[in-house]
Amino acid sequence: MADTQLVLALGARKVTADEVAAPFIKEILETTSSLPSDSRPKLVGFLANSDPAAVKYAQWTGKTFQRDGLNFELRQVEPDDLERALEEANADTSVHGIMIYYPVFGTRPSFHGGSYDDALRDTVSLAKDAEGLCHFYRRTLYRNQRFVDTEHARKCVLPCTPLAVVKILEHLGAYNDQHPMGDRMSGKVVTVVNRSEVVGRPLAAMLANDGATVYSVDIDSTYVFRRGKVEPVPAEATTESCVRQSDVVVLAVPSDKYKMDPSWVKEGAIVVNVASHKNIDENALLSTRPGVRYVPAVGKITIAMLERNLIRLQQNFKGSGRLVWDSSIGCVAPAPDQ
Repeated sequence: MADTQLVLALGARKVTADEVAAPFIKEILETTSSLPSDSRPKLVGFLANSDPAAVKYAQWTGKTFQRDGLNFELRQVEPDDLERALEEANADTSVHGIMIYYPVFGTRPSFHGGSYDDALRDTVSLAKDAEGLCHFYRRTLYRNQRFVDTEHARKCVLPCTPLAVVKILEHLGAYNDQHPMGDRMSGKVVTVVNRSEVVGRPLAAMLANDGATVYSVDIDSTYVFRRGKVEPVPAEATTESCVRQSDVVVLAVPSDKYKMDPSWVKEGAIVVNVASHKNIDENALLSTRPGVRYVPAVGKITIAMLERNLIRLQQNFKGSGRLVWDSSIGCVAPAPDQ
């Protein structure tokens, strides 16, 4: 018997990652084709685990970089050797970007405070952090500081997956380009389910910095992010009540056991599934919620953002020996004359 074709609710549609990534891939190809082959930036990815999702991401990265004319090298190392390997890559002038496939140590504590994975993120040089996760880029993100330097000539890189979500929302018109920069999500309500340091928290901050009211939902708490502020929600608030008022819902729970009830999603909302597992029943969502736009995966867009970050790092820090960190202004600045 032939499969019954899904009948979509009025105006509902599935949005593919290919659709959103296409203009960025075109931009990347134009950039790399203008560079001599020996001047194209190189990313080194460090794989120190056997997590299937991390292995798949590494494979995708290598294939995509080859297609787009960028250099990629995967280095597989033992977890206890990773910190030393990162320091070597930081000092290697042939390496323009570094990324780590997490998790490595998970929640294992670090001697320096926080988790060991947090310490690894902070080991990567700001001049080579293609993921935008080291302390410098976290600091600039949460302070809504958008440039590396005081001259505003070098834009900061941003975490790849949260940036991919922003680009999806821009593509689908959630950002109002009639508003000034930094206010284009004004009046919008967003719910992000997951508050990880890699995806959920930075995404909530980025959207709040652009004017949105963001409900950040995690296992045991819900907070509301508004520009520069984080507050607990009222005691009577639930995930359902947050989602029902949201123009955008982002699902990033790394478990196949979590499923959001599609009936919570309001008509016309944008739903983005960031997790490797489907956090919502796609067919139920698309067949019952009029006007909903659903993005089931973001991987191809995330890798495009990684490529853009790598190109930006090469442009920002070419001749980086002339730049030093100035703690008084929270930026890099030209080194003083000797």
